[in-house]
Amino acid sequence: MSDNESRARKKRRRRVSNEVRTRVGRPLSSGIAGGRYQPLNPGDLPVIDQAVRSILSEVGMAEAPEIVIDHVTRAGGSLDADGRLHFSADLIEQALAGFARDFSLCGQNPGHDLRLGGGRVHVGSGGAAPMLLDLDSGRYRESTLRDLYDAARLVDSLDNIHFFSRSLVARDMPDLRSLDINTAYACLAGTSKHVFSSVSLAAHVAEVAEMCYRIAGARDAFVERPFLSLNINPPVPPLRFDPGSCEVLAEAVRLGIPVHSNTFGQMGASSPVTMAGTIAQTIAETLSGMIFAWLVNPQSKVIFGTRPMLTDLRTGAMSGGSAEGAVAMAATAQMANYYRLPSSTIAGATDSKLADAQSGYEKCLTVTLAAQAGSNLITQAAGMQASLMGCALESYVIDNDMLGAIMKSLSPIEVSNETLALDAIDEVVHGEGHFLGRPETLERMQSDFVYPEIGDRRSIDEWQAEGGKDIREVARERTRQILRQHYPDHLISGTDAGLRSRFDILLPRSAMEAS
Repeated sequence: MSDNESRARKKRRRRVSNEVRTRVGRPLSSGIAGGRYQPLNPGDLPVIDQAVRSILSEVGMAEAPEIVIDHVTRAGGSLDADGRLHFSADLIEQALAGFARDFSLCGQNPGHDLRLGGGRVHVGSGGAAPMLLDLDSGRYRESTLRDLYDAARLVDSLDNIHFFSRSLVARDMPDLRSLDINTAYACLAGTSKHVFSSVSLAAHVAEVAEMCYRIAGARDAFVERPFLSLNINPPVPPLRFDPGSCEVLAEAVRLGIPVHSNTFGQMGASSPVTMAGTIAQTIAETLSGMIFAWLVNPQSKVIFGTRPMLTDLRTGAMSGGSAEGAVAMAATAQMANYYRLPSSTIAGATDSKLADAQSGYEKCLTVTLAAQAGSNLITQAAGMQASLMGCALESYVIDNDMLGAIMKSLSPIEVSNETLALDAIDEVVHGEGHFLGRPETLERMQSDFVYPEIGDRRSIDEWQAEGGKDIREVARERTRQILRQHYPDHLISGTDAGLRSRFDILLPRSAMEAS
């Protein structure tokens, strides 16, 4: 290739790149259908379903509180001499037929609504980490309420992260009530996307509900368009109930708050060492929580939240980035679609402490498999490190690029006379010899491609000339820029003032405004 040809090609690349930067809008909308990756053979799905039903009806659940026993036994279940609660076959069948399906979790901004069911995929944050990788020192420290608010407003600005699930524990809160109220407030003030939060005690659920009603304008308005849901873990593997979580679940569904019935088992520790056994037990446990919620309120919106994690059997520690865990998580998403249930899974819970190569390959593997399997809500897909024990703000920015590419991979390939482009091929090979200047190239540049915000596609010379920065350096700079500039104002001043008057909000207004 001559120097003139090389310079001409570089010029064309610059022109195309500039065109993209000035004309391309939001990278990719949420809700693309997955489901083409199916780790379970179709014939295995009814076999696992029968195993699930057998676990619920014959093995049963231990340590059920009175409120669960009362609802389940009145509906045909039974309590044996050992105190295990058994779900009858008829009850299981009735509940599976009666669960709410194909509903939406909404944003305060309707543009962020998440339509569930049908294998539609949405990716977001999560984790409840007790530690934050400090943006300035580069060392982990205890997380605070201010950190949680900063994480929420960071996610609010990133297009490929579709919802905000509380990702940090505000460890500077003086008590559990302050933690629950201020966690909900910091999340709801930090983003207009849908929020997943959590509540420690059933006595605090009503106050979180009241906060949501005030923001929505009325209870009915919130129930119609719920912009907050609660992550709850009613079962404790293997096959036990957590009484406090069951009380929280009951209160939430009574008050019209959508809930996630989540189960965190660990393959080889609290769940069987075999993948099939872990999948069956995890589904049974998850359904036990869903059935209880449905019995309390048949109109409740409950998400099937299977989380089959892996234990590294060399150490006994949980591993969030394993291949086996990724496949098991995808298999439970496949089972959710078999049951036609709105679902969530965990993926992106890398074991790496930094946003490094290990973090990248573990997150990409686990999130991709969950998305391709058609999980409706993939939590922990952005921002998390250290097997969910740590969060890094710059990781949200890096993962936003990754999630855009993963969501794009769900798009089916369109095959038509237009896309086969036979006429264009004939014209180009007899003409200019490239497709760069054709009108359809410029048009599809804006609709068919996802471009990384911080991923580097420049030449070596260009990269070196501008400092040779790695992706973490670039992400930290971008994170600081967002946090300096992006202060969401979707809570109108009167509403915010009313919330602060009614509740003991510990996030100062000064932390919510540019200095």
